[in-house]
Amino acid sequence: MKKFIALLSLVLFFGFNGSAQTKIGGIVMPNVMKVDGEYLKMNGGGVREKYWIDLYVGVLYLENKSSDAEKIMSADEKMAIKLRIVSGMVSNSKLEDAVREGMEKSTKGNMEPYKARLEKLIKEGFGEDVEDGDIFDLVYVPGKGTSLIKNQKTLVTVEGLDFKKAIFGVWLCDEPAQESLKKKMLGN
Repeated sequence: MKKFIALLSLVLFFGFNGSAQTKIGGIVMPNVMKVDGEYLKMNGGGVREKYWIDLYVGVLYLENKSSDAEKIMSADEKMAIKLRIVSGMVSNSKLEDAVREGMEKSTKGNMEPYKARLEKLIKEGFGEDVEDGDIFDLVYVPGKGTSLIKNQKTLVTVEGLDFKKAIFGVWLCDEPAQESLKKKMLGN
């Protein structure tokens, strides 16, 4: 009976039409993500491209949908960005460079308050080789910080709402990694 109730709950939660997932750039991504015991909803997602090559699919998950980037970055509430690598062209060093460059833009060059925490994230989070199909989650939980999770394994957690704002800003700031990806993450 317990199994039946659990199955029925899942069906009702996800709906009868199989809408538990969304296809983005040919990649199936979940519409919800469980974070610290709570389900976050897909706000939007798109493909990060460079030189006409798809690099990864990026999806933003929030408690409540929003298209206000500044409000999202500043919010002290659970949220996540899921990145699904779709190219063998993505490597550890390229991810490191992209995160450093994105943080520089996100903080408008004021990196000093974030430098040590960013180095911790990079050192502990990008030590292993990156492969096509890897999934990286940046998950923020108030009071705990921002965790970098690779293929469901937590690699590092960095404290601070200010750091969350800066790292989420890589995709959501005024000079994001890619403007079209930002728009799609914001549901536009």
